[in-house]
Amino acid sequence: MRTLALAASLALAGSAVHAQGIGGIFQTQANDDGNIGMVQFYDCGGKYCGKLIKSFDSAGKEIASPHTGKNIVAGMTDEGGGKFSGGTIWDPGADKTYKSKMQLDGKTLNVSGCIAVFCRTQRWVRVK
Repeated sequence: MRTLALAASLALAGSAVHAQGIGGIFQTQANDDGNIGMVQFYDCGGKYCGKLIKSFDSAGKEIASPHTGKNIVAGMTDEGGGKFSGGTIWDPGADKTYKSKMQLDGKTLNVSGCIAVFCRTQRWVRVK
């Protein structure tokens, strides 16, 4: 899941997303190579999805990624209180999809990818 951080900024794509507090752009935690991403969340059939919209290297220079425009997060249900669950997260580096849950706390989105009861969590920060 080292590239889980590559999932980039989250931007608003509908008022329902904004009303639920998940709108905006989120910067991912850096992966093992120091790359970060920006992920944009949007309503996808009454649930929430997030797609990679930009990637940056460890020096902050924008880089091309074959994953730009692809969903990283899919099918998340708003449970209220800043909690989202029931969705999946895709790790482009490993090309694997994991069950996922998220917790929004102010400008921080804790994003977890899980196998059985074992989860790895990253902190994504809202930048817009």
